[in-house]
Amino acid sequence: MLDHIFQQVVVHPQLVIVVPALMILGYALKKTPFIQNWMIIWIIIFAGVLASIVTIGFSINGIANGIIAAGAAITSHQMIKQTVEARKKT
Repeated sequence: MLDHIFQQVVVHPQLVIVVPALMILGYALKKTPFIQNWMIIWIIIFAGVLASIVTIGFSINGIANGIIAAGAAITSHQMIKQTVEARKKT
């Protein structure tokens, strides 16, 4: 059953635009004093799913692409952050 659902998921090229937009949103949320850090990830996931549903449509594929975009944005941010912190230590 799950493999049938996963076969429907195709990574959409629109993610090329959504991922940097989510990274910028995360940066803006991080600078907002009344939003706690733990909330930022959930807001990014919600925004990614919403953006994907708007562009692709409300389907398993749309929801999965939103989660993939949010994951890519969060992972990219962490890669940059960890690299900068490691370079400061050396």
